[in-house]
Amino acid sequence: MTMNQTPDRAQRHGRFRFLRVPLFRLLAINLAGGVTLATVVVGGLLALNPGGLRHLIFADASPGTALGLLLFGFVVTFGSAAMGTAIMAMGRAADDEQRRGPPAPVAEPAHAMARAWRRR
Repeated sequence: MTMNQTPDRAQRHGRFRFLRVPLFRLLAINLAGGVTLATVVVGGLLALNPGGLRHLIFADASPGTALGLLLFGFVVTFGSAAMGTAIMAMGRAADDEQRRGPPAPVAEPAHAMARAWRRR
């Protein structure tokens, strides 16, 4: 290898090289899940036709604009919720079951409390 040659790994210029970064891959996977869920919800709204929504959209001169805006709103909502949930869950291990905050009071059965009261 001469001075002007670089290793094969450095020469690769993939279009999706940023997907090798774990954070971007995590966000891309969760965004895809949010987009899928948004598409299912918009399809369900069109199938169920609540309040005549489907007829209202398709009676318009440009139904693609209305569908696009509706889908965009759901994609932003569900995509950002999925990505935010993934980010917030990153710091927690799967087996992390430690409780946070003050300990919860332990409830005792009524008959055990009555026996303790009689012993006094």
